[in-house]
Amino acid sequence: MTEQTTPRRRFLKLAGGAATAMVFLGSLPSRVWAALPHLDAATNATAKALNYVEDNSKAPAPHKAGQACSNCVHFQGKAGEAYGPCAIFPGFDVNAKGWCAGYQAKS
Repeated sequence: MTEQTTPRRRFLKLAGGAATAMVFLGSLPSRVWAALPHLDAATNATAKALNYVEDNSKAPAPHKAGQACSNCVHFQGKAGEAYGPCAIFPGFDVNAKGWCAGYQAKS
């Protein structure tokens, strides 16, 4: 005789597997999920339009001394990190020493 799996039993197996996967994936450090490619101003149209540069010392006007991605309200990286996510460029990490025309100082 062959054992026939009932739809309820199959559902319970799938639900248990999904719950286990969610617990495992949720336990990974958040930065693993946030490992994003670095923004390249040469290939990104938004970066070009906002004059994004990796080194704020080479930024065009209206850049002012002391302005850098690391002290912008849009920068979401942690203090001391070389790169971090930015709300202006979703899906990319920007250089903490960079600058773009969307810069707004943190209050």
